[in-house]
Amino acid sequence: MTVPHLTTALAGALLDLEKRILEAMPSIEHWLRAQWHEHAAPFYASVDLRNSGFKIAPVDTNLFPGGFNNLNPDFLPLCVQAAMSAVEKICPEAKGVLLIPESHTRNTFYLQNVVVLASILRQAGMNVRIGTLIPEITAPRTIDLPSGHSLTLEPVRREGNRLTLEDFDPCSILLNNDMSAGVPQILQNLGQTVLPPLTAGWTTRRKSRHFAAYDGVAREFASLLGIDPWLINPIFHTCGKINFKEKKGEDCLAGYVEETLREVREKYRQYGIAQEPFVIVKADAGTYGMGIMTVKSPDEVRGLNRDQRKKMAVVKEGLEVTEVLVQEGVYTFESINEAVAEPVVYMIDHFVVGGFYRVHTGRGIDENLNAPGMHFVPLAFESPCCVPVPGAKPGAEPNRFYAYGVVARLALLAAAIELEQMEQAAAEAAAADSAAVRAAS
Repeated sequence: MTVPHLTTALAGALLDLEKRILEAMPSIEHWLRAQWHEHAAPFYASVDLRNSGFKIAPVDTNLFPGGFNNLNPDFLPLCVQAAMSAVEKICPEAKGVLLIPESHTRNTFYLQNVVVLASILRQAGMNVRIGTLIPEITAPRTIDLPSGHSLTLEPVRREGNRLTLEDFDPCSILLNNDMSAGVPQILQNLGQTVLPPLTAGWTTRRKSRHFAAYDGVAREFASLLGIDPWLINPIFHTCGKINFKEKKGEDCLAGYVEETLREVREKYRQYGIAQEPFVIVKADAGTYGMGIMTVKSPDEVRGLNRDQRKKMAVVKEGLEVTEVLVQEGVYTFESINEAVAEPVVYMIDHFVVGGFYRVHTGRGIDENLNAPGMHFVPLAFESPCCVPVPGAKPGAEPNRFYAYGVVARLALLAAAIELEQMEQAAAEAAAADSAAVRAAS
């Protein structure tokens, strides 16, 4: 199995951070267990990490992970065990599960992910069928995949407050669809358990809200270890006044870029880091690596050319970008076969079940790797990111993977807190609407 190479002369800071994590392993695991008693973990998630040699930080958290086909097959039993735990806690009576994927019937890589996800659920003891929201599919359609597998998509129908298929009335709905285009009417006000909740979709979710929750988690964790929270936490700001199509809000964006760069420079000076700071400007809502640009000066976001504005103006499903996250750029000094790489950690419930490296031969160490041309190298994440290997020194791959698992679980905890806040806000809004209706009548 390919092992990533950490190409950085700044390993001293990394080894110190990793050493602290390894030494505090019992305290970390005890602290995390306490957190999961207070907060319900999302059903599943994936976290994109960046390792710059002087910090390890999450840069994105996906609550509708679509790369289960990229995981090492050897760790499938972990996925099954974690799925059983998740179902027992969230919906213990679940026997029939309706899996609703994205509408990417031509993306065979994504459909292979659906096949693997359905297999995990079936091996966890559930009856699984795959429904589709595509209007053109009015009868079951079987799709053969290059891998030799196939899957059958069936049209979803609504009966009262339940979603059903022909001869199938599931007790729970598992979404692998991030609802970038909005929450379909057919999914609203269901009597069945819906996982993840509808508020987790990009219709309402914002990256800035997630990283605000992560900031609190990182600070508490850093206090536990006695470290600077910046070592695991990217600085960020939010600009909500941007319109790339109409060239509006550029001064707002440039101001936040300048402020973020200034804060990062101060940290670089503090730690004696010679690299040039940069920021990532990304859509506050959205996925698939769309609406992202690397910036090293506030002048770069003033007077963007037509192609740059077009790239940033819309994301998946044609969703217009009006809010952006200005996030500290975290270098990746990891490489596989001399190609830039970044780890992606997968979790079901609060368990790390594996991961892979996203690799891109055409991108640099300061660029977004989630772009056309990327490929994936599966990693077992020895001992699967849950315990360090006894006797292995800081810097050894198993221990580095354990550190990745810790930081990824911090991001998962932030997502749990984020969802709680959103559910509470939605409940308060519904109560206010109900009160207004009663007052009007």
